[in-house]
Amino acid sequence: MSAAASYTAAFPVLEFPAGVDMRWETENRMVWNAKQHTSEEHEFVYETSWIAELGVWRRFLRSQRPVKS
Repeated sequence: MSAAASYTAAFPVLEFPAGVDMRWETENRMVWNAKQHTSEEHEFVYETSWIAELGVWRRFLRSQRPVKS
């Protein structure tokens, strides 16, 4: 005789808050290439968004690539 018990916990589903202010920002900057001993222009793309609970902006570097001439 075997008995199987199952239990499923009810977890709240988290949703993104309405009206989240998010944008992408692009900056071109000169960076030093240590291998070639030269300066190169690179494009940096940042994700910037407002965190309402903390009352602050957050900013993450999403990509970086050399700019082709």
